[in-house]
Amino acid sequence: MSGPLAGAYADAESLSGAVASQWTGRGGIPYVVCTGGEPLLQLDAPLLKALRAKGFEVAVETNGTQLAPEGIDWICVSPKAGARWVQRAGHEIKVVWPQSWDLCELESLPFDHRFLQPMDDPDPQVRVRNRELTVAACLEHPSWRLSFQTHKALGIP
Repeated sequence: MSGPLAGAYADAESLSGAVASQWTGRGGIPYVVCTGGEPLLQLDAPLLKALRAKGFEVAVETNGTQLAPEGIDWICVSPKAGARWVQRAGHEIKVVWPQSWDLCELESLPFDHRFLQPMDDPDPQVRVRNRELTVAACLEHPSWRLSFQTHKALGIP
């Protein structure tokens, strides 16, 4: 977690309690998305069990360097070229483009959804070029869909 409740927690129960205290949803099933750094370093089987006990559905956005525990409702993997990668299955794979990936090889992996996202860059010309390369890759590989970080396109940090 980030913000005023960020920090170390004694155990999975106290962390899940802090998460539950922030749920403001009206109706429906509480939903938590674990992100940032490598969330699977913290989202282990005891924390997943504690979140489930509080009624949460659980999603994770991981770089794939750690194996996900069984029972996560949604796994999004965004691997980095050249990095260790062990979580090679999930609901969604999101690849920042361009990188040195073989998209045909990635298409053979068991993911339900495939997204290419243009690599951000401080240089506006490079950002435009990366968008062009990403669109071209999606057109060449139709099983991949275009994805954007909307907040960046809107100029929100």
